[in-house]
Amino acid sequence: MVGVPALWAAPEINPINKKARQVPILNPLNLYGRVFFFSWFGFMIAFWSWYAFPPLLSDIISKDLHLQTFQVANSNIVALVATLLVRLVAGPCCDRFGPRKTFAGCLLAGAVPTFLAGAVFNAPGLLALRFFIGILGGSFVPCQVWTTGFFDKNVVGTANSLTAGLGNAGGGITYFAMPAIYNSLVIDGLAPHKAWRVAFIVPGLMIVFVAITMLLFTPDCPTGRWADRSQIAENALRQHALEGTVVDVPGVLQSEPKKSGTESPSALSDEEKKLDNTRGIFADNEAQMGEQQMIDTARGEIIQKPSFKEGMRVIFSAATFVTGAHYFCSFGAELAINSVLGNYYGKNFPYLGLQGEGNWAAMFGLLNVVFRPLGGVAADMAYRRTRSVWAKKALLHSYGIVTGAFLIAIGLTDSHHLPTMVGLIVGMAFFLESGNGLNYALVPHVHPYANGIVSGFTGACGNLGGIIFAIIFRYNGKNYGKVFWIIGVITIAMNLAVSWIRPIPKGQIGGR
Repeated sequence: MVGVPALWAAPEINPINKKARQVPILNPLNLYGRVFFFSWFGFMIAFWSWYAFPPLLSDIISKDLHLQTFQVANSNIVALVATLLVRLVAGPCCDRFGPRKTFAGCLLAGAVPTFLAGAVFNAPGLLALRFFIGILGGSFVPCQVWTTGFFDKNVVGTANSLTAGLGNAGGGITYFAMPAIYNSLVIDGLAPHKAWRVAFIVPGLMIVFVAITMLLFTPDCPTGRWADRSQIAENALRQHALEGTVVDVPGVLQSEPKKSGTESPSALSDEEKKLDNTRGIFADNEAQMGEQQMIDTARGEIIQKPSFKEGMRVIFSAATFVTGAHYFCSFGAELAINSVLGNYYGKNFPYLGLQGEGNWAAMFGLLNVVFRPLGGVAADMAYRRTRSVWAKKALLHSYGIVTGAFLIAIGLTDSHHLPTMVGLIVGMAFFLESGNGLNYALVPHVHPYANGIVSGFTGACGNLGGIIFAIIFRYNGKNYGKVFWIIGVITIAMNLAVSWIRPIPKGQIGGR
């Protein structure tokens, strides 16, 4: 187990890819701690703005724009469509340009429609605006790829689940923040039809601030510039008396290890002469690793620029389909439920009022702060104990099946007893949100040289699930309980259907 001092101490690092083997959560001054902070905080602000409409939509905005129930449901669906498309594009962009620039690009692009929220005066305008605000949801992919690039396999599940869990809390924060901002503006004398428009300026300003500071104070990867990542891995191999070249062909070294003494000193570059002085020596903060492990890391775990052909091979891999299928059910359900949960509480408990139903709905999103990281921690513990990726996969499907059981229970009981409803929602949230954390603890093991593509495809599947489930909600009106048990049945069936597939493609180098 990692000790408490590791929460702020400078972490031990992998000698080849320079990834940290602990997560300095409480040390933003450290390089790894700083990237960890911007990963989760940037995604949290993005999620807040992405879901800023639902807390005000059914009561305030729909009355101002004279919306019908089906138009509100359509806007929830449209908000997910753009995110699906952006996530598919963001994955390859991360592999080619680096996750930091992709992350900042998503934030700045999404800030524009956020500021323009006040320009909406009818249903078509709302649909168009929510479509473009959906760009912010695509920031999840660079968030996870960035974290994966800075933290090694032994803790990547914990790191990814923490950044995603804290980030997803934005979906809960928005249920507190947007009604509070709106109410404060009304109390200060602003008319309601103006107050909700002005309220969107707050998340817009936060998005721009975070994007700019992210670009100014963080690097692309642990080795510095994104373009230098392969060369630095090669240098690290030579430093530890293991020579070879990392190239674009996954799992293949460009040249065989060179025999020492075959080149004259004059043929060596200044950089190589420096490496000779420390050849075979591990630095104090570097983990001790075997030769084969270091070679496999360099050959299989350094992200390469994706070609279209290689990208398609990765996307249509059975192992990639597993992570996508599970995320279709788990995160898809979370997105759809986030959009209707406040209304569900309002229907079954009308005495709660706008702020009350918003507060209870916010709890579902805020539980991500605790539950999603617990999934990642459980995955890392299982992996360290068994040294097998199958352990992570077994946990993933177990959590998925139990999640389905809770969704069925919520739907069939359709409880009008508040403690019962809250208890079932919390139980479902534990397994669903922990399952999301487990999923992105498994993703870094699948085709690690194309982590952006795998992360993007998996994230897009989550949005596809959100769209499908939102459509089911759309055509069932206020019969929320029925949709809950339908999603539960789909979740159990999908997890059972893919449980037999290998977690890692046969013959894959690295990621084990």
